[in-house]
Amino acid sequence: MKPSHFPLKNLRRGYSTLPSVLPSAIYTDPIRAHEPAISETPELLQIHRRQLDRALRVDQAGEIAANYIYMGQMAILSRDRALKPLIQEMWDQEKKHLAVMDKLQAQHRVRPTVLSEVAKVAGFGLGAVTALMGKEAAMACTEAVETVIGEHYDDQLAELESMPSEHPSLPLLKDVIREFRDDELEHLDIAVEHDAQRAPAHALLSSVVGAGCKVAIELCKRI
Repeated sequence: MKPSHFPLKNLRRGYSTLPSVLPSAIYTDPIRAHEPAISETPELLQIHRRQLDRALRVDQAGEIAANYIYMGQMAILSRDRALKPLIQEMWDQEKKHLAVMDKLQAQHRVRPTVLSEVAKVAGFGLGAVTALMGKEAAMACTEAVETVIGEHYDDQLAELESMPSEHPSLPLLKDVIREFRDDELEHLDIAVEHDAQRAPAHALLSSVVGAGCKVAIELCKRI
């Protein structure tokens, strides 16, 4: 039987069409800070505005949780010479994701989830506890989380196709989500390559973590 990550891994490779200058780079370029694509939010029908609000609310919350998962892992595994640089590299990407999501939330005037503090505590706890179970379990946690996030971003991109694209901020948003999805699926690949599937009770651990992530996504969309 093929490992469960293979369909997403293949999807990621199939989507490798991003330009050499990443879409999110515009949000960290002060010279372009006043461009409409990153400084304005479009006039939308209520149904589309609600869709945009929910998307950015849950994405921002997810990046908060991801940062704290890696913080928890690093707190336990910082002495592991093999894993420390890998965890740090993935964490640095999540820090960038969160910085961009914070700017998107402000740009589109989206109310953040009230569960952000819960996401921090739960994320750190999940990262630390699985790391205490061993480095394989820590990687299994990353595999499970990134599998759900990859699927979530794919579903979100499909939903955003129904939105009008006349305003430059919306095509850019979709490009940023594609970029972040590919980053998350790269993290999935890294976790699998570093023995995620050798974790004790891997299937159970993956199911529990994945189910928790899906519940968190639905809650953050609404609250």
